[in-house]
Amino acid sequence: MADRDIAVNRRARHEFHIEETVEAGLVLTGTEVKALRAGRASLAEAFARVEGNEIWLLHMHIPPYEAGSRFNHDPLRRRKVLLHRREIGRLGGKAQQKGYTLVPLRLYFKRGVAKVELAVARGKRAYDKREAIARREAERQMQRAVRRRGAGAR
Repeated sequence: MADRDIAVNRRARHEFHIEETVEAGLVLTGTEVKALRAGRASLAEAFARVEGNEIWLLHMHIPPYEAGSRFNHDPLRRRKVLLHRREIGRLGGKAQQKGYTLVPLRLYFKRGVAKVELAVARGKRAYDKREAIARREAERQMQRAVRRRGAGAR
């Protein structure tokens, strides 16, 4: 069974250099899982923080479940990330370095269980972003030229 993406943080790859990624579980309530199964979540402003021996995911928005009762969840509540103690220590050590942070890249279901792909990332500077945009544009132009040349040969 293939992984089913719920939310992808596209901005993260533009804003950060991704150093390392790890798959982790999440502690969720019932209405959160139902809202995720409906395909509703946002990782736009989300980030993770190490507190003690735990990793918490902050500012991930899961809207209230439509059919939920008054016991519906808070959309922006802190959610605990499930990792082994050794992984938490390793990621926490890397994230404590200056300029590094833990960023969620995507949220998905794997064999019916909600997972998050966390990355240790370093913020890009403005010139890095401009360089990446210029490189993408150059590749697009090369692809267009190759297509034009191939179409003209017939």
